[in-house]
Amino acid sequence: MTTVYSSASMSLDGFIAYDDDNPGPLFDWYQTGDVEMTTASESVAFRLTAHSADYLREQTARLGALVVGRRLFDVTDGWTGTHPWGVPVVVVTHEAPADWNYPGSDHFHFVGGVAEAVARARGLAGERDVCVAAGDIGTQALEAGLLDEVRIDLAPVVLGSGRPYFTGGTSWMLGEPTTLIQTARVTHLIFPVQGAAAR
Repeated sequence: MTTVYSSASMSLDGFIAYDDDNPGPLFDWYQTGDVEMTTASESVAFRLTAHSADYLREQTARLGALVVGRRLFDVTDGWTGTHPWGVPVVVVTHEAPADWNYPGSDHFHFVGGVAEAVARARGLAGERDVCVAAGDIGTQALEAGLLDEVRIDLAPVVLGSGRPYFTGGTSWMLGEPTTLIQTARVTHLIFPVQGAAAR
């Protein structure tokens, strides 16, 4: 059964990157261990702790598609046609790029709204999971009731300001964590989504 979740590394004060989109020390945990993990991108490899490696391998083995916003797509230049997890990517945008063409770019799909993007991603993923990027797109998916889980890789860092994990004004209740793994420079957390919080 497909699980739709948001996921990102996050600072203790709730940010997923600095204002200029640089994640800074939030990604330090990807290089803190002895376990090498390769990806679909030749330029991206990790050296993880055993606990983080097990967590990521289980997550990526279930992953079938990603949903991201146009901002993340532009910042990464669409990962030059191949996302490190090697799965199809659905980009929420009002205008598909006209001059973007890399080998593998046929694995990228451009749609106009979050609900349509999640539906397309579910179709591409089959029985596997769908990951929705945190930030504006993750917030829209949460507020539309499209997320089953919120996954956070919590780094022991305070950024002070930056891009928040969630950007909306709606209050939401999450359940008790179903996963809690503490290891070097990160705590991996998975929370089930319960619904809008009563005021």
